[in-house]
Amino acid sequence: MKICAYEVRNDERKDFRELEQRLGVKIELHSQVPETGNAEFVKGCEGVTILGQGDINAKLLDCWKEKGVRYLSTRTVGMNHIDVEHAKSIGIQVCNASYPPSGVAEFTLMLMLMCLRNYKQALWRGQVNDFSLDGLMGMELGELTVGVVGTGRIGFAVIRLLSSFGCRILAYNRTEKESIRKYAEYVDLDTLYAKSDIITLHVPLTENTYHMINGESLKKMKDGVVIINCARGELAENDALIEGIESGKIGALGLDVVEDETGITHVDHRIDILSNQKMAYLRQFRNVVMTPHMAFYTETAVRNMVRCGVQGILYMA
Repeated sequence: MKICAYEVRNDERKDFRELEQRLGVKIELHSQVPETGNAEFVKGCEGVTILGQGDINAKLLDCWKEKGVRYLSTRTVGMNHIDVEHAKSIGIQVCNASYPPSGVAEFTLMLMLMCLRNYKQALWRGQVNDFSLDGLMGMELGELTVGVVGTGRIGFAVIRLLSSFGCRILAYNRTEKESIRKYAEYVDLDTLYAKSDIITLHVPLTENTYHMINGESLKKMKDGVVIINCARGELAENDALIEGIESGKIGALGLDVVEDETGITHVDHRIDILSNQKMAYLRQFRNVVMTPHMAFYTETAVRNMVRCGVQGILYMA
């Protein structure tokens, strides 16, 4: 079988080549984001594997189908960038990746602690030899209530890490899991909003979760709430986050993802002007810690993402 791999980073190439040899497949590697303008790359390929920067819409899927593509894998957990229903309707099978949740869970906890201990301000001051303490007093995690929205693999991993700090943990999920009850108390979403000092998001992006953090939901939260998002940027409305930070309703933000980040994250923009004005404005606040969608980015995760990208296609074939 011949497979076309889009959005290939340098750190993935070795793993792709090892799989190519071990599994006896031909893999063409391309760094470009998939679009109709480079659809010729898939010529002669039955399978395509992608990351998450492209818009895999009906037009592109139809183009791939005409060129013989039968299988599509995304090397990401989320699939919101793919028109999955249209793919199914034209006979293209789709699968996603799976990798250990510990990397994202650990990163989530790191962002919490950075927000609670005002690390961004401490870092900035240290760079100009200001070692004063005024304004840097933090909070201890063990004395707070943390609300975890979504108790899938990553949410569960976050809950288990939090349990060692002695904090109270509230959880919300459409389907409650008995294994979670050992560590956390399930509550409805409004209760979680009202009682949590920290809220961390671990749900997929769907029609129901789009902009779940908005002006109305913020009104239900405590003043000074800390919000962490290592899931999908569109779970939180940028305008609401900006208003929340400016008003003091939000005490701190830890963001690994931001609404409308496509085309910005994972690209060097040092000599560019960012087109996402709200993202650029948000990141300048002293109490906003923003990272470039890297919570997943560990050696273990990358290796598993590439493996899933190739083996997922072979399993469907």
